[in-house]
Amino acid sequence: MKQYKNILVNALVNLGDVVLTTSAVALLKKAYPEAKITILVKPVVREAVENNPVIDDVILFQYKAKENSLGKMLDMVKEIKNRHFDLSVSFDRKLRPALLCWLAGIPVRVGPDRVFDDKPSKVTWLYTDVVSIRHDLETTLQAETYQAIVRGFTGQTGHEVPAFSRLTPSSKGKAEELLQWLPKAQKKIALCVKGTFELKTWPKEYFAKVVDELAARYDAAFFIVGAPNDRSYADEVIAAMRQPAMNFCGETGLVDLAALLSRADLLVTVDTGATHIAATTGIPMVTMYGCTSPKRWHPINENARVLTSQEPCCPCTCRADECPSNPKPNCLWHVTPEMVYKQCVALLG
Repeated sequence: MKQYKNILVNALVNLGDVVLTTSAVALLKKAYPEAKITILVKPVVREAVENNPVIDDVILFQYKAKENSLGKMLDMVKEIKNRHFDLSVSFDRKLRPALLCWLAGIPVRVGPDRVFDDKPSKVTWLYTDVVSIRHDLETTLQAETYQAIVRGFTGQTGHEVPAFSRLTPSSKGKAEELLQWLPKAQKKIALCVKGTFELKTWPKEYFAKVVDELAARYDAAFFIVGAPNDRSYADEVIAAMRQPAMNFCGETGLVDLAALLSRADLLVTVDTGATHIAATTGIPMVTMYGCTSPKRWHPINENARVLTSQEPCCPCTCRADECPSNPKPNCLWHVTPEMVYKQCVALLG
């Protein structure tokens, strides 16, 4: 097998997907152990890949059309060209990164014929090697789809797990600082209550009921994690509880979040990017799925339990107001607090 020395990986995807692509990068590292691997990502996910054990360097690219003038595109082409990559592997099948690699003259450019859906794309014309993904996308873990791209090109047969950035003394210190705000308790239980869209967001009254039942059974302190713009919603969830909880939304960077969750005894979460960060820490976790499928987005963690009502209309891409069962979508409301509480108790013992 030909050996490559300088590899560019394109992963201009959202946070959870970036974490999952690192499993494929780990497989790529096994195929080419002497290679330097650089990853192209959006600035917002930088922390997930910097200081990562399977990634050697990072290039940031703002993937928004209005922020990418022709001049900025040409500057990025120049930067990529000056780095003299001999191989690029794409995990996103987007036009601009494929175009950048083609214009920069990377001699071998690998990409999939499909990765998120079955729609054909002319972007594949910019690849020198197109990997055919033969499995059913909806019933296969997304991390396996990313790894199938590497296996299809390299001939590797193994499977790897996602890798997150190493915890730093600063991130561990931040986690310790936040934990000092919690009341003294035998167990620390984390919650992630808001998804990136409505049909991922489990009902707030369900969260409140699970927390109240856990508080009745365990000596536990509770805290909520999330992005800064999740803070007001988290306050609403806390207001619905009889049990107090700390709101840490917006208080952590991505590595701080991993450090914080690594110190917790349990995470109760919706399907979101933080779920896949948490999975890399090994924390016991219960994840509730609405319109998305756990067959595809299951967190890769032996201590993870997932719950879905397996509605016949799921997975879907509907807005909440388009859902036939709105205002209480079946995919969310049929995953009951009793189901979640039972899995929490099984994990906590």
